[in-house]
Amino acid sequence: MTMTDDQWLDVQTAVAHDPHDERHEGAVTKPIYQNSLFTFRSYDDFLSAMQNETDRSVYSRGTNPTVRELERRLARIERGEEARCFASGMAAISSAILSVVRSGDHIVCVNEAYGPAKEFMGSYLKKYRIDTTFVEGSSLEQIESAIRDNTTLLYLESPTSMLFQVQDLRAAAQLARSKGIATIIDNTWATPCYQNPLEFGFDLVVHSLTKYVSGHSDALGGAVIGSRERMKALVKNEYMLLGGIMTPATASLMMRGLRTLPLRMEKLHGQGLEVARWLEAHALVSRVNHPGLPSHPQHELAMRQMKGCGSLFSFETELPLDVMRRWAERLKYFRIGVSWGGYESLVTVNPKSSYRPGAQETLVRLYVGLENHGELIADLEQAFDRIAFSS
Repeated sequence: MTMTDDQWLDVQTAVAHDPHDERHEGAVTKPIYQNSLFTFRSYDDFLSAMQNETDRSVYSRGTNPTVRELERRLARIERGEEARCFASGMAAISSAILSVVRSGDHIVCVNEAYGPAKEFMGSYLKKYRIDTTFVEGSSLEQIESAIRDNTTLLYLESPTSMLFQVQDLRAAAQLARSKGIATIIDNTWATPCYQNPLEFGFDLVVHSLTKYVSGHSDALGGAVIGSRERMKALVKNEYMLLGGIMTPATASLMMRGLRTLPLRMEKLHGQGLEVARWLEAHALVSRVNHPGLPSHPQHELAMRQMKGCGSLFSFETELPLDVMRRWAERLKYFRIGVSWGGYESLVTVNPKSSYRPGAQETLVRLYVGLENHGELIADLEQAFDRIAFSS
């Protein structure tokens, strides 16, 4: 699961290196073009730009130099030709989906996809007579059996972000392509550092940039990445007409995070595995859901598809939900909150039945941040000890 030296250096250089910028007096950081519109010396130039508004800077709802710089970097490290940034991960996800489906179409989606994405496909799109079938993503047979004559989209998320299920990306992409079905995948967990689904044959990749790319828990954003041909219609329609675009100031924050993404992911890969291994050996933990562990049922597949791991994972315990929520309150370094990808460690406690109907276990999701992993393990241990002492 380790990148070759050349691959790693290419990603590091792509995000960290800028050539000397004489236009901006040698500024090391790309300036923020904090303006809504751009003017022109001549009317002919203005008319020419208006004919190519998605590539020329005319109005920042369409193209802004600060945002475009971030998009170029993201496309490069995701091995795509074109990227567009949005105001949130859901803005990117919904725009990508809408660029593919039409009224009367059918979607096949993994049943462990991000909750709001599932709601968008399973509920919201029904008003446009678009149906969605949710399937067990680990089974290619279930995916294939769910396909109908009017299926136009296969939507995956690998690994998923609660039970950390992995899908066979190459096989799924080949199946979809053989039937003329478009493919979209949420690649937020692995990031472009550790997984590049376009190389497996996917049409579009979506990211919540709010997570690892931002890295500082201070900016919301999303991205869609794909070929120029596939992105052309999305940019003209969903990007330009829905208006859920990223602002220049946010793009600058995202660029700051992108600069250190490979270094942080390398650190978080090791940190997450250290904590996961410790939990796996704990008497009160029945299962740890982390694809980097050999105990994960899809570990070998994960190793073939990914070059490394994120530090978000979950564990299961027979202890009651209320006990584990009190346990979470006793943690010093893991703060209670949603999202992930920043420097701070986070915890949420949920009934597993929310994700697997009928399950009795309590599901604890941990995000391991940049604190010392030894301190984090000691924190988890003292909280478990206090549970044992109080009982």
